[in-house]
Amino acid sequence: SIRRGCRRCRSRQSSSVLQRAQGAAHCRQLLAMASLAQQGLSTFRGPSPAGTLLIEDALKKIVYRDGSKSLRVEKQKGLVPKGTHSVFGDFPRDFMPISARGGAPLSGRAGAASPRPDRAPSMLSARTRPSTAPAGPPKAGATSRRPVLNSEFRRFYDRGDLPIQIHHGAVGGKIAWKVDIEKLDYHHYLPIFFDGLREKEDPYRFLSVQGTYDMLEKGGAKILPVVPQLIIPIKTALNTRDPEIIATMLKVLQSLVMSGEMIGEALVPYYRQILPVFNIFKGRNLNIGDQIDYSQRKRRNIGDLVSETLEIMEMHGGDDAFINIKYMIPTYESCVLA
Repeated sequence: SIRRGCRRCRSRQSSSVLQRAQGAAHCRQLLAMASLAQQGLSTFRGPSPAGTLLIEDALKKIVYRDGSKSLRVEKQKGLVPKGTHSVFGDFPRDFMPISARGGAPLSGRAGAASPRPDRAPSMLSARTRPSTAPAGPPKAGATSRRPVLNSEFRRFYDRGDLPIQIHHGAVGGKIAWKVDIEKLDYHHYLPIFFDGLREKEDPYRFLSVQGTYDMLEKGGAKILPVVPQLIIPIKTALNTRDPEIIATMLKVLQSLVMSGEMIGEALVPYYRQILPVFNIFKGRNLNIGDQIDYSQRKRRNIGDLVSETLEIMEMHGGDDAFINIKYMIPTYESCVLA
């Protein structure tokens, strides 16, 4: 059908032998491209999940030039660990400046003189007394971010115990494994890489995210016995309540469930540890009315990712998956049951 419908071939049917041969080669190329499209393959692959995070960081620096969304601000707020002072570790406390030792200021120390008002509050007249509205109930803080603690991945990587290094190449980068992934001890390394998924500083974040996807891609039957050891790293990352970390972990969970047989069923007993955070962020969607969300390809909408992950868990979790998901998330509706 491609040969009959090709405009170039129809125009060359009455041409010379050379032109007809060129038309046949053109049609063979079209057939090859059509077969690739039918198989769902693509000759061009986009950046990796870890490379997408790097590109997003570069875009964030361009958009927020004042540095309000930078990693330094998050470190000053205590949301991200500051790391060591140098590659050789921290400086001795006695040689550090007083401001960097973490000592309390003079006004906050015990015995410090507190400023006294000129008059007692009871002596203030009604005209001079400040009128304050009654304070409302405090925020529950269910979706507020928690501080991200140092991960085991950071400790092992700084110590040089991981067989990986960065392969500096095109945009996004790759991981150069020093050992074949099939020969790795998944009981030891896979929980460490999962624990590093809550990192927000490179190179720890890039190496942990890309390394996790590489191990899930080539793990095969080695992944299923390690599932119980992955629950604590997954729960710790989700409990940070950081949207970026949650989005990364949800994408990894989808790859984990679909990386082998029986993995989805092995996760069912641990739904009570994983799904409470899902229930909190299930309704966190981007409400923009009739506008167009041009960042859908980045898959950063937490509500959509939670719905996708729950549907994948139900489809691959066996007969008991839906009732356990419904117990933890009452608003969930089955995508399998009619």
